[in-house]
Amino acid sequence: MKDVSLPENWKYSSPEEEGFFEIVTPENSACKVTWVFRLNLNKNSEYELNHEDLELSGVVVHGKIKIEHKGIQYALDKFDSFYLPACESVKITADANCSLFIGGGLYENRGHFFTRRYDLSLPLGDIHQIHGEPPYRREVFMTVAQQDEASRLICGITIGDEGKWTSWPPHQHTEDLEEVYCFFDIPAPQSAFHFLSRKAGAFEYVHPVSSGDCVIIPEGYHPTCGMPGVRSCYFWVMAAHRPESRRYDLAVNDPNFG
Repeated sequence: MKDVSLPENWKYSSPEEEGFFEIVTPENSACKVTWVFRLNLNKNSEYELNHEDLELSGVVVHGKIKIEHKGIQYALDKFDSFYLPACESVKITADANCSLFIGGGLYENRGHFFTRRYDLSLPLGDIHQIHGEPPYRREVFMTVAQQDEASRLICGITIGDEGKWTSWPPHQHTEDLEEVYCFFDIPAPQSAFHFLSRKAGAFEYVHPVSSGDCVIIPEGYHPTCGMPGVRSCYFWVMAAHRPESRRYDLAVNDPNFG
């Protein structure tokens, strides 16, 4: 049996066939408070999504869907997202063949259903952000921002520049938050590279990643870089170890890399 505490075992591949799949859970990984699911539907197929214990943040990474919540229907295109509290459900209908990544965290009776349109015309602020400078500039769009009412989750989409770094300088938030990166729009054999280390000033392991791959970050530093011509693109799911740690400003940079 593989040792899930080691960075070389922190990459999880997700299925492409139709269905709902558990990808990362506290039972199969070193994560303690983070879940990731993948839902693939063929056109006109339906799925009822709900969970008794988890708040869920879902994002469309391929195709388009309609969701129905408490009798109200919403149309979601690529990169549109929704937040669903525990003990509530949505009916998801595929308007085209589609894939969703869905992050989960423990629900603490804080958070209400909402949808969010992916809109890069929004002014820079709480939802639409630019992080870093070339060669590690990346565009970030929050699907569940710190300012949104939720229990444990902060989630978003990051898109880097071609052949450049994201999540640089290397940083960690081990004491406060776990994270999972769910990669998309990197068709194999194209790759980005996800660097992992539990030690400052070093890289312990590097995972090549393509569409559908997920890398967990239960601890340590975690920059990524695209191969030439490839953008590092991922849906990231952060879950707080404690509700009071549900903050986006707790990262500690590796002092060895400016």
